[in-house]
Amino acid sequence: MGFLDAHRGVNGEPFALLAPPEEAPFFLKQVFSCLIAIGLAENDARSAGAALGWTREELLEIARRFAPETLGELTQRPQPEEIEFDEEEEQLRALLERCRADGSRETDWLVSALARRALCANHLWQDLGFPSRDLLNELMRERFPELATRNANNMKWKKFFYRCLCELEGFTLCAAPSCAECPDHAACFGEETGLARMSSDQRAEPPRAS
Repeated sequence: MGFLDAHRGVNGEPFALLAPPEEAPFFLKQVFSCLIAIGLAENDARSAGAALGWTREELLEIARRFAPETLGELTQRPQPEEIEFDEEEEQLRALLERCRADGSRETDWLVSALARRALCANHLWQDLGFPSRDLLNELMRERFPELATRNANNMKWKKFFYRCLCELEGFTLCAAPSCAECPDHAACFGEETGLARMSSDQRAEPPRAS
């Protein structure tokens, strides 16, 4: 019996072979560990899966691959079997889908999480549970390079997403002839000050890079 024959499902199709956690790239471990941590922190309001736009199946697969230390807590709490995205989230998902760098499942999960967390109240990097905007910038460059390139002036990511959506619809919400002349320039481009929502001891600690 060959290797694939020993790893086939009930319909004879090969199982998707997932890299074990120790083989996952350090950067992705950091990103998904932060996301799961912020989802767990919001469990009082809704489940971690609902907070991140992930079904139970997706959430547990992500945890197994990138943050196995969280599996015990995640499995003890109800998680959604299905996720419904509202109209605004679907528009954001469509934008991210157009500009994604690859067809990987990791990017599928990130599209859902970014769209859902973009509707939260803080800076996007804060609502993703990231320690700083730098990690978000790196994520956008790696997974959504077209958007990272278009955001050459480093507009705040939530503002930039909605600006892109307006452009796709053929209109703009901006009255100023250019960003440089806009009296609200700081609201779009000002420094994203503030503390990370998750302290270092609250975030799932990713392994150190070797």
